[in-house]
Order: sequence, then structure tokens, then C-alpha cells
Amino acid sequence: MKPKRVEVNDLMQQGYIYLLTEPIGRNFHPDFSPELTPKEMLELGVFGGKYMTDCTAEFPPDWFTNAKLSPERHDPRLNYFSVSAAQPLSYWQQKGWIYREDPRGWFQWYCRYYMGRRCPDDDRQIKRWRAFRRHVAQVKKHCRCGDRNCRPRQRQALLQWAYDSRSI
Repeated sequence: MKPKRVEVNDLMQQGYIYLLTEPIGRNFHPDFSPELTPKEMLELGVFGGKYMTDCTAEFPPDWFTNAKLSPERHDPRLNYFSVSAAQPLSYWQQKGWIYREDPRGWFQWYCRYYMGRRCPDDDRQIKRWRAFRRHVAQVKKHCRCGDRNCRPRQRQALLQWAYDSRSI
């Protein structure tokens, strides 16, 4: 596959260039097997609909056809479980969890990884994703299978990390 060049110009990045070196949705690291694609996550409702409103040109248009987006403000009612389950970006920045090339955080990294970008931050982000799985065990331990009213914030957070918490 010939690498494809992507140039990003949105509110958080100007003139950022990266290469897509893998086919879309394929050739993931063996320790990384997300249950949801970015498109599915956006359609289900994640991040209060605010996360991707100014950078749609970077990704396939069909990701946004049925996406639940809110250009004006974060709206938890758009989330699948209708609750807020995210910390503000400033919190993630204070913790040092934001990679300079992905200023929006993990989901931006995942969208770009899914598209075929590979970068030096991949191993760290995959480790973070794997560590988040502990929340699956907590939902399974404390909730009846399929009880979507049990631990909705934790279930929403799992969706935001590409774990399909609807069927737990």
C-alpha cells in the first residue's frame, strides 16, 4: 500500500501532517481489538456529541451520516446512556495523558489509528485501552446481564473506549 498523506487544519491543529500506512480498519496490533469502530461509536453517542464537530473533513463522510453531534456544546443526552462520563480535556492535559500529535486525546488517536496511521504513541495508547477493560469486569460483577440501568456512567465510559457495554 502506498502511504497516503493527510493534512489537518481544524480548531486544535493547523498544518499537522501524517501518513496512512495501513488499510483502514486493518492490521491492528495483536493486543488491540476494539469492539466498536469510530463510526459505530459516533452513531451510538459518545462524548456528548461535541468531540468531532470541527474536524469532520479529516475522516470519511459516512462516519458522520448518523453521528450524534452537538456543534454548540457538550450534551450528555446525546450519549447512548444519556449520562456524562468524561472528564474535561483540561483534566487529561494535567495528567499528561495527551500526546502532542493528538490534542483531543484517546479517541482522536483511535480514529487516526483506525484510518491507518501508525505513530510512536501507539504502544502507550493500546496499554491504556487494555487497562480500561477493568471496567468491564466491574460491570459484570455488579450488574445483571443486559441491565442498562446499572452503572450507566461506567457503561458510557466503556463505549467511549470502544468496548461495547450494551451487551454486558
